[in-house]
Amino acid sequence: MSAGEVSRQVGIAPNTLSASFTILSHAGLVTSARQGRSIIYTAAYDNMAALLGFLVKDCCNGRAEVCAPLAGIVEQAACC
Repeated sequence: MSAGEVSRQVGIAPNTLSASFTILSHAGLVTSARQGRSIIYTAAYDNMAALLGFLVKDCCNGRAEVCAPLAGIVEQAACC
């Protein structure tokens, strides 16, 4: 999705969004490619999954009840 379209969809000022995309890009969570005058951003799903896996494992520390609310989110994401 182009940065401009993301800005319109989420209601964030383009310069704020640009700074956020830069941070996400440096973290390896999004990639970008120029198409004409637009920059198209794509989620790096493998890296996001690895990050979320680490956070859940670190957060739960073997206590499944702590992360139980996340189970629904994981199930919804599994279909994609």
